[in-house]
Amino acid sequence: MAVEMFNIRSKLMKKIKVNKKKHKVIVVMPAYNAAKTLEKTYHDIPKDVVDHVILVDDVSKDETVKVARKLGIKVIVHVQNLGYGGNQKTCYIEALKEGADVVVMLHPDYQYDSRLIPFMISPILDGHADFVLGSRMLGRGAMQGGMPFYKYWANKFLTFFENLCFRKHYSELHSGFRAYSRKALLTIPFTLNSDDFVFDTEVIAQIEMFNFPTSEIPVPTRYFREASSINFARSVKYGLQTLGVMMQYVLHKLRIKKYPKFSKNLFDVISPHYVKQIKAGNSKTKKRKK
Repeated sequence: MAVEMFNIRSKLMKKIKVNKKKHKVIVVMPAYNAAKTLEKTYHDIPKDVVDHVILVDDVSKDETVKVARKLGIKVIVHVQNLGYGGNQKTCYIEALKEGADVVVMLHPDYQYDSRLIPFMISPILDGHADFVLGSRMLGRGAMQGGMPFYKYWANKFLTFFENLCFRKHYSELHSGFRAYSRKALLTIPFTLNSDDFVFDTEVIAQIEMFNFPTSEIPVPTRYFREASSINFARSVKYGLQTLGVMMQYVLHKLRIKKYPKFSKNLFDVISPHYVKQIKAGNSKTKKRKK
């Protein structure tokens, strides 16, 4: 099995190197108190596939910024704490400004295996998907990685309910390991989403509302003391917020109530200043593909 996986990875890497000649891949890291795990996460990133890494620090109380700068990572530091969703908003805007064709969101807490980035971006580079989820529920990645029992079954329940709303068959919709095409991020108005953890659910609902093709790949996960994880109370809040987003999705889909986050585009809702910078990134992208 190990030899087979090595052969698959080798073939995939060769194909990606060919595809990447015209595509810029940027990894974004929404960071908060990740000083102890950042270096390990960063060193596992395949540098022959990834062009650039951007870390957005959400007012960490440890030395996350110092470690990131020592590693040579581009660092954006928030003036005040904006939350997990607020952090991602900055991540994606910065990646678009840099001219990213593919954006991978990776937690710097070493919970997800960054060596799997080539598998995450392959469906996008091949034109088969605009959004890819790293699923811990395909195989035994979640339980073997130490996911708490209550989180496992809550994840299963929420994903089942969301699949009913989307009329899809995702194995998991609550993974923090994701990849986006530039087209997807330029379309969905993610800046209208929550600054809290439910941002992740809203993004998927937007991806579904705009009918972007999606894909999943199996990923293992690691649960340990330094890995970021919300407590039980925050998990309950997140679950209720997720159900709320699904209700909004259904109401919008049935045209009972209209929500701007499901109907507007990114350029409709952000400052003209950022629109201009992102369009400059678009120009870089077009030149690279000629």
